[in-house]
Amino acid sequence: MDRRKTATCTDLDLLNRLESLSFLSPLALNDLVSRLNPANFKRGALILPEESLAAGVHVLLKGVARITCMNPAGQRVTIALLAPGPIPQFVSLSVNRWHFRCEAHSDCRVGSVSWDQFDVITRDVPRSDLREFHENNLMQWYRFFGGSLVLRERLLLTLLQLCSIFGVTESRGTLLRVAFSHKDLAGLVGATRPRVTEHIAAFERERLLIRQGRQMIVRLDKIERSISNPPHKTHGSFTRAGAQPQFPRVGHLHSQRSNRNSPDARIEMRE
Repeated sequence: MDRRKTATCTDLDLLNRLESLSFLSPLALNDLVSRLNPANFKRGALILPEESLAAGVHVLLKGVARITCMNPAGQRVTIALLAPGPIPQFVSLSVNRWHFRCEAHSDCRVGSVSWDQFDVITRDVPRSDLREFHENNLMQWYRFFGGSLVLRERLLLTLLQLCSIFGVTESRGTLLRVAFSHKDLAGLVGATRPRVTEHIAAFERERLLIRQGRQMIVRLDKIERSISNPPHKTHGSFTRAGAQPQFPRVGHLHSQRSNRNSPDARIEMRE
């Protein structure tokens, strides 16, 4: 890990690109940059162990990160890939056996501030905006433990989600700018690599995606129709290899964190 800082204006420019922080005023963003403790991480490096995921606000400034955990077979699998933005906050659930951690999927730059500093930075932010920020962060963890879709649906929905984060529109569909291996996808959907390879080959035959070297071009319109009208029924059971991938739009959250560092507690104290 290289902790050499780049120019402050560079980090400010990166923060200004994040839609998830658009609720912050220019003054608050400058305050955030002045308090930010940035660090660079090489591909494959550990960014945050499980115990550090709740110790402050962590923002992925550039690169692609991943959330990994241990599956029942004792193997570490990828369950979420993260684009630049806040790294999901950890919640107080009985999940220590999963050994969650955040790693660098590519070379990354991450900035961190303590919760106390974040409270000062956001002291003038409307309560509704702050609550939405915390809920968007927390809801990703709840998705790690839910869902019962068959593998085909899980894989198609994961491709849609990856396109919304890493995709760029081109003439043939949506190009995934980041190359994802079948092993990566298997970890995200909780399946074995051979099973994912079978489904990817089927998607190619169905013209749902096009291979371009190590990258994929995804036909979003065809995938959405395929999800609405699956070509065949499957009776395969879902054997969890890990936790489920997260999707941005989910239902109401019920945080079990009750200490003063929980988002709800901080919001209530400021009312």
